[in-house]
Amino acid sequence: MYIAVFVAAAVGGGILLVLRRLFPQQEAVKLLRYPIDMMQGKTVIVTGANSGIGKAVAGELLKLQARVIMACRDLESAEEAARDIKEHAGPDQGQVVIKHLDLASLGSVRRFCTEIKEEESKIDVLINNAGIYQCPYTKTEDGFEMQLGVNHLGHFLITNLLLDLLKASAPGRIVVVSSKLYKYGHVNFDDLNSENNYDKAFCYSQSKLANLLFTLELSQRLEGSGVTVNALTPGIVRTRLGRHVPIPFLAKPLFGLASLVFFKSPLEGAQTPLYLACSPEVDGVSGKCFANCKEEELMAKATDDQAAKQLWEVSKRMVGLTD
Repeated sequence: MYIAVFVAAAVGGGILLVLRRLFPQQEAVKLLRYPIDMMQGKTVIVTGANSGIGKAVAGELLKLQARVIMACRDLESAEEAARDIKEHAGPDQGQVVIKHLDLASLGSVRRFCTEIKEEESKIDVLINNAGIYQCPYTKTEDGFEMQLGVNHLGHFLITNLLLDLLKASAPGRIVVVSSKLYKYGHVNFDDLNSENNYDKAFCYSQSKLANLLFTLELSQRLEGSGVTVNALTPGIVRTRLGRHVPIPFLAKPLFGLASLVFFKSPLEGAQTPLYLACSPEVDGVSGKCFANCKEEELMAKATDDQAAKQLWEVSKRMVGLTD
């Protein structure tokens, strides 16, 4: 018994030290306040809107009277999330539409985009939020390493397939959720699909760096179109994203307590994507990355034009896009 308690304390203490080292100074998050009809008449797609940051963003947009399209893989979970956000959105809320989208299937992405173009007259904002974190080595339906496929390639395809509708609806915005963990990766063009070696932490960082390079290249391609694209790093947030990370049973209570101290709530994590989707302060701003609603300075590897162009061309071939 004493040994178990000692082990739990040691592991929990280690977790606290790691969290302090990685996230030593989480800034206090100021919740945004916008006019109640700020997004009235606007149609917004949010991928991964059934939980975490995506659900919180969808809920806030609903309060601002937007037409929110919740693009989710798990429809049962999406229905439950929709009921919850509608219950808390108040009487003067917008609309919720639930659509199936599995970013691990290019066929699902194409079907989703076809339905959107057939059923929606315009798209004002696309929020590429869904993601997967440090999962065991698996492949998507199309044979891509799962984290690259979901976090980058799926969103790369959905964005490209909806670009014409976004441009026709201009002014419009695209928001890309990345992560500060991009710092620990690079785009391995020699083994982009991790066929030769799989490191789950590296592959997540690679996919989040890909998000930033995608944002950079897309912003240049969108110049003069009336559509902007910006990325963000939300910080560490209490979501289900870390469900694949093993935590010793005895350390789980301490980890749960630590998450309350060090992690943002989903609502706090939703403030920067909400800012980029709504705020007049970023009208015309494109190709940037934000954290806590402020522009963030990126490392050189995330602002490498040549790498961004190369990744774009490789991604096009991987998802089967033609000019």
